[in-house]
Amino acid sequence: MTRLTAEFWVQAYLARLRLVDIPAFVTSRGDNSAGAVLVKLNTLDGRAQAFQRSFDLMTGERAWVTLAEGDEADVDASIAKQASFDPDLWVIEVEDRQGRHLLDEQGLS
Repeated sequence: MTRLTAEFWVQAYLARLRLVDIPAFVTSRGDNSAGAVLVKLNTLDGRAQAFQRSFDLMTGERAWVTLAEGDEADVDASIAKQASFDPDLWVIEVEDRQGRHLLDEQGLS
């Protein structure tokens, strides 16, 4: 199975969010082909959640799991820590008061 490049996945994800009027921005651009992607969901009330993609070795499935959640400053600190040892990391910030991020939709794992 051919894997999508990180840049292609990010652009497709941003387009999907735009289709349902959910604002999102690239806050850190990683390696175009193989960078990992973190998604920060900012609910615009001082709270946030960060998601990272996880790979299940037993099933071969990919899923989005919570890396951090709570006060936005704490989530930002967790993301900064990840970025400090992964210079190829992409960070996407999604802003939605309803908490929508679309990561649970088919095709985004």
